[in-house]
Amino acid sequence: MSSSLVDAKIDSKSVEAEGLPELPSSSSFKGEENKISRTPIDYSSVKAFRTTLATRLKTTFTRRFIYCLIAGQVISWCITGTNTLTTSLVNNGFNAPTTQSFFTYFALFIVYTPYTIYRYGFKGWGQLLYKDGWKYAFLAACDVEGNFLVVKAYQYTNLLSCMLLNAWAIPSCMFFSWLLMKVKFRWTQIAGIFVCICGLGLLVASDNLTGKDWEASVMWKGDVYMIAGATLYGFTNACEEFLVRKRPLYEVVGQLGMWGVVVNGIQSSALEHNTWFEITWNGPVAGFLVAYTACMFILYTLAPLVYRSSSSVFYNLSILTSNFFGLLIGIALFGYTPYWLYFVAFVVIIVGLIGYFWFTPPEEEAAIDVTRPVYVNQVESESSEHIAGLAIGDLVKSQQQRETAV
Repeated sequence: MSSSLVDAKIDSKSVEAEGLPELPSSSSFKGEENKISRTPIDYSSVKAFRTTLATRLKTTFTRRFIYCLIAGQVISWCITGTNTLTTSLVNNGFNAPTTQSFFTYFALFIVYTPYTIYRYGFKGWGQLLYKDGWKYAFLAACDVEGNFLVVKAYQYTNLLSCMLLNAWAIPSCMFFSWLLMKVKFRWTQIAGIFVCICGLGLLVASDNLTGKDWEASVMWKGDVYMIAGATLYGFTNACEEFLVRKRPLYEVVGQLGMWGVVVNGIQSSALEHNTWFEITWNGPVAGFLVAYTACMFILYTLAPLVYRSSSSVFYNLSILTSNFFGLLIGIALFGYTPYWLYFVAFVVIIVGLIGYFWFTPPEEEAAIDVTRPVYVNQVESESSEHIAGLAIGDLVKSQQQRETAV
């Protein structure tokens, strides 16, 4: 095989780096992206106002924005589902949150890592572990500890503090996005963030007015845990966005799952090994665990797509609606009485999400350049050249044998 054919083969695989169905990336919207321009709204007359407003809405609600908005709300539903299922697990005697998360990382590992090996080959995957494994191990450790600290916070502080301090993940994510990707936030985006946080405030007020709060045992300790966990959430979201804008999704999520299994497995063995023998392993517990893992699997798969198509900050704003969806589940399953302020809060958060991209389209976020690692292509090139050399050698040998026979 000639070197030009080898290069052509590598380039074609680089173009097909993803190989999995995803939300459209920037390349899918090139035609649409060129048409996007935020028309100023004309207030000179009613007719001019209506015309320019209609144009602005059309350029705001692009396919890409609608995909991001819907995906964000699906993730919010997944978070609501995991909260409900965790409550069901605790009620059935399963109180091992770190062990509970282990199944999520294991599911990500067994689905995405084999596919990564298929795409990269064993040598390429080995090079990935050798060259970049430490980055993914650090990311997984931060993700595991963020989940652990937030769960611990709920044991010490009250619901009001948890909800408010968990919003610290938003400015934390903004800071790390600026640090890693040099993202510049316009005043309109900051205004959209402010509106979303106002919606969160209404949700917190609704929970407080309906008596859902509880007494804090050691409030300062719970608050410290929550701030630390929210900071790690912001950090891991921004880091994962940085990675999925440059690397295939299956590589990033597969590595996160693999190293998450290692870190989470060590931590759960150290902290919860005695609890394993106290748990009643029965059908309902197994069913809740499977459902919880399925919700988290969807979340960890969709989140990087939202990061890539919009941003990790937009992701954090989107999941603020999870409390509203929790109310809907409470009405359906537990007979909760809906409080009118919840619905207002939901509308306010959605308005904030629209406002975030009202002047700045998602196409103007950090650049997307998804390619396989250079060292994987080099390994494949060497392999292809070796195979080509063997093929040529076989042809020469066969020719020599024919000549000898003659």
